[in-house]
Amino acid sequence: MAPSHATGSLADPDDPEDRLRRFATIWSRAVFPVTATSLTRAEIEEHLLPLARMLSESLHARVFDPRSAQRIGAALIDAHCTDPEALTRTLGVIDAYLVLYCGAAPRTGTSGAAEPAAEESRARCARLQHALAAGYAQALRERTLAEQESIARSTLQARADAVNALHATETRLRAVFEGAAIGIGIADLDGNVLEVNETLTRMFGGLENHVRGKKVTEWAHPEDRPHIWQLHRELIRGEREHFRVEKPFFRNDGTVLWTNLTLSLLRDPEGRPQYQLALLEDTTERRLLHLRLRYEATHDALTGLPNRTLFFERLEKALAAGGQNRFGLCYLDLDGFKAINDSLGHATGDRLLVEVADRLQSCATAPGEMVARLGGDEFVALTTGPDTQHEVHELAARILAALGSPIRVDGREFSVRGSIGIVEGPAGERTTAEVLRSADITMYRAKSAGGNRCETADPELDARAITRHGLTTALPAALERGEFFIEYQPLVHLGDGRVHGAEALVRWSHPIHGVLGPDQFIPLAEHTGLIVPLGRWVLQEAVRQARFWQEHRAADVPLRINVNLSPTQLHHPGLVTDTVAVLEGSGLAPGTLCLEVTESALIGADEGLLRPLRQLAELGVDIALDDFGTGYSNLANLRRLPVSVLKLDRSFTQGMQRLPVDPVDVKIVEGIVSLAHSLELAVTVEGVETGAQADQLRELGCDTAQGWYYARPGPPERLHTLALADAT
Repeated sequence: MAPSHATGSLADPDDPEDRLRRFATIWSRAVFPVTATSLTRAEIEEHLLPLARMLSESLHARVFDPRSAQRIGAALIDAHCTDPEALTRTLGVIDAYLVLYCGAAPRTGTSGAAEPAAEESRARCARLQHALAAGYAQALRERTLAEQESIARSTLQARADAVNALHATETRLRAVFEGAAIGIGIADLDGNVLEVNETLTRMFGGLENHVRGKKVTEWAHPEDRPHIWQLHRELIRGEREHFRVEKPFFRNDGTVLWTNLTLSLLRDPEGRPQYQLALLEDTTERRLLHLRLRYEATHDALTGLPNRTLFFERLEKALAAGGQNRFGLCYLDLDGFKAINDSLGHATGDRLLVEVADRLQSCATAPGEMVARLGGDEFVALTTGPDTQHEVHELAARILAALGSPIRVDGREFSVRGSIGIVEGPAGERTTAEVLRSADITMYRAKSAGGNRCETADPELDARAITRHGLTTALPAALERGEFFIEYQPLVHLGDGRVHGAEALVRWSHPIHGVLGPDQFIPLAEHTGLIVPLGRWVLQEAVRQARFWQEHRAADVPLRINVNLSPTQLHHPGLVTDTVAVLEGSGLAPGTLCLEVTESALIGADEGLLRPLRQLAELGVDIALDDFGTGYSNLANLRRLPVSVLKLDRSFTQGMQRLPVDPVDVKIVEGIVSLAHSLELAVTVEGVETGAQADQLRELGCDTAQGWYYARPGPPERLHTLALADAT
């Protein structure tokens, strides 16, 4: 019976130690029946428990190193698990239960696919099996060869004793020689084969004359390592006693026999070299197992293409080549593949990926080219050689052309598109991580440009993307550390030239990049959702500053404060609540606050989006339509929008900075101002930079203006000074 703590109902299934114990129990039950030992199954389980822990630690290691599994394979031999069935059962247990009991809890994304952590665990598990089998085979080989070499030497000694004792022991010697589990052959120093046992004859096809009649030198093979025959020459000369190598041989039928060969020198009584003794262990099946495990660890199970592991090996080799060698990399991501998975299911998506893989494979058939699947719908194609500048673009063109024709799956026809990022350059200048990062950035640039195209890596654009990513990850901490501040640009009344209010413009005082304008980080904040807490902070600071100005300004009319609202903020359910809370907390009247919304954010807006703006307008908050004229919205929509101010985009008034003024520009601005006033809307003009421009806008009836002609954005103290000067 197994110990109760391994399988009992009291075990905690979520406790890692209990899960490890259960794995060790399954393992011991698998190998115990084929283990030649006096230990009980429970004792074997205790022996396997630390080995299971080593497997678990390797599975979770931050830096994965499968070599620890080789030591586990050797430990199985030490535990007398020498039956090949013990290895087969061990590999089966690891394959079926290691990730289940010792891996991270599986997580799935919205599409139902396993997260990359689970895929990585399975890939590691396969490599651990490969390493364990290699360690097991190495330990078994060393143990077997040590035993067999001892047997062979004993055999030869017994043969000499038999001759000296007038054949008294010749029968026993022949029995040992013929009954050995390994192939044994004896040759003279010229290489003529003198004696072979039955095992060696069977290994080479069963015909003794085809073995005995050969010379040792005839057994060369194209895959022999270069130094093997040098070692053989040294042995014949008496410069070494023995050597051990892995060597292939051709059988009579043309098939290959893989062996572990131990060649030893036999000397005569005077110590002179006399014979050479060969011990051959057949490792063909073991090698096939090794190749199968290697294939499974380096190839994608779905498509059969090389996987991430093998691709990284090839890329690292290509980058390390140096000299005049170059490389070219195409990083492909299918456009819209997620929609196929979500709508038709993963089975259809998988079949589509198989078809895509076949087409990609047909595109990379030249020497130095390969295609691999990194995961999901991401593929890479690599080309190497001296002329990759031209070849990599031809390869990308072939890939896009191959994807151009529709693919039929399950009676449906799919048009597959892809975005490709190309990286090309000399070997030895960049690391694997740098090349993949550049390719990934470039691929997303192709996707952003509409997809179904390829883009070539640009170091400057890569640097911008990396900087943008750094800013994105630094945004949350920057808000917590108080790295943001606000500058204010005056809003001047064109009628009397007095400061009417100010627009709050947020800045980021970055510790590395210095002061950043909103165009450099607001889109990132929009993308990450941080724009909501950042916008709330800007509103609080701007309202607090407006309240300060109101308390320290002698004029009766308070300064208005304009704050920008992003599209994400418009959709946030707490917009009205947060705004009211800020106003009430500061004591600022709602009529002093103006929220600016870009025209493009309100194009086609439904009533659900406009409702929060209507509620704020009913409370007395002004709503300004910013960048008016750039969104090509229907002017009739102005009647249904809860806005009280139009902010005319600077593109309409730039022509007024020079004389003579373009009459077309004047007519356009005049028409907009007339339309706005007929709808009881005030008009604010941005980008006023000259006095002539300000005079022209005043004549056209614009109400307020802002721009460098009046003042650049600055600290609140500067605007306070301007406001006090106007008041006096």
